[in-house]
Amino acid sequence: MNSSLPEAVLRAQAPALPAPAPSPSGRGLGWGRPPTAWLQATPFSLVFLFFFLIPLALTLLVSFWNFNEYELLPGFTLRNYAAIFEGCGHLNERGSLCVTLATYLSTLKFCLLVWGTTLVLGFAVSYFLAFHVRSPGMQTALFVLCTVPFWTSNVIRMISWVPLLGRHGLVNQALLGAGLVQQPVEWLLFSDFSVVLAFVHLYTMFMIVPIFNSMMRIDRSLLEAANDCGASGWQTLWAVVVPLCKTGILIGSIFVVTIVMGDFVTIGVMGGQQIASVGKIIQVQTSYLQFPLAAANAVILLAVVLMIIWGLTRLVDIRREL
Repeated sequence: MNSSLPEAVLRAQAPALPAPAPSPSGRGLGWGRPPTAWLQATPFSLVFLFFFLIPLALTLLVSFWNFNEYELLPGFTLRNYAAIFEGCGHLNERGSLCVTLATYLSTLKFCLLVWGTTLVLGFAVSYFLAFHVRSPGMQTALFVLCTVPFWTSNVIRMISWVPLLGRHGLVNQALLGAGLVQQPVEWLLFSDFSVVLAFVHLYTMFMIVPIFNSMMRIDRSLLEAANDCGASGWQTLWAVVVPLCKTGILIGSIFVVTIVMGDFVTIGVMGGQQIASVGKIIQVQTSYLQFPLAAANAVILLAVVLMIIWGLTRLVDIRREL
């Protein structure tokens, strides 16, 4: 009988459904989450605020202050940034770049050399540990062995190269004794070579850890499938292993790039205080109490590093991969 009733009557006879409760204001932004979630995030948020955001904001603020030989002069001026890029619009009388651009190019050169070297070494070590060491106990032992250099300070690890690479060091003595050279090799120490060598020694582990972690998450059946399809070792490496390690390579690259770009101790010690870098300039300006000028350099360095990181993250969507 009901089937012959008009549709409007059927709707009227149907049981009324409860109206949906209006969503609280801001629920889409996460304000409706339980209080425990906010309490759990509060300590980390406070640490991030006090140890990152506030110091960064103060550095940016001070970069616009003025100064003289005796005091800082709060205010707003672009003199510090103008002083940094003074003369960079053209070549100087010797036909070279201004100090700022030359220093940044030198720092980027070290960054590129160290990144490439640590990437090759870190990938090779990680590949060996992940795919050629079958025993988990041996993997752990060898991985811990890679961390041995971190048991001492960076300065001690750098100074340890001096008796090896010096003019009368072990390497030169061995070369002279073997008759390979007629006089000591000068470029082994206090040179670009020694700086890159020290950087690689100090920071290769930052590349090994994330790449090794990515390799351990690779399904071994994928390697067996590639082998069954007739792929060679190199084809499997480039078609299977490398694409699945992009996240680890990216994270390791970010670690190495950010550390090398701001390092000044390694360049100062291993370069014999003769090689300039952006971090070294900031350290010298700070020692002369030129804090606004150092802050402006730090802001520019941060912008350059962020652009490099942005370029790296364009290659891999790290949030999706993780």
